[in-house]
Amino acid sequence: NASQLSDGAAAVLMMKRSRARALGLKVLGRFRAFAVSGVPPEIMGVGPAYAIPKVCRQIGVSPATDVDLFEINEAFASQAKYCVDTLGLDMDIVNVNGGAIAFGHPLGCTGCRMAVTLLKEMERRGAKRGVVSMCIGTGMGAAGVFERI
Repeated sequence: NASQLSDGAAAVLMMKRSRARALGLKVLGRFRAFAVSGVPPEIMGVGPAYAIPKVCRQIGVSPATDVDLFEINEAFASQAKYCVDTLGLDMDIVNVNGGAIAFGHPLGCTGCRMAVTLLKEMERRGAKRGVVSMCIGTGMGAAGVFERI
């Protein structure tokens, strides 16, 4: 299976907590850390399996035990499964509302969609920490850690 390309648009405001409060905006969480990694282009798609541990090491946490929820882009089912299996993640905390195979993969919108989906689900569950990650063409992977405050 592969995600279909679809249309989409999104915007996310990121700012200091003090500025959000001054503007009367609700703070959904804190963007704690970000990391990128690379793999050979021949195995493009598995970058999250390397970016997620890298970003977790930056803040001293384990992906398998210290993260409550994951949003991992599903460009292809095999690529997403590889990442989940390599990291030893429980599928009950990965893409809990569906992913790109279900929703589509609107290029230029996916990152915002995944971050907002993660933050809103963290809020709904009372979760503390979540990771959003995606593969990027030519073998890169990126991952970010969000925490509720």
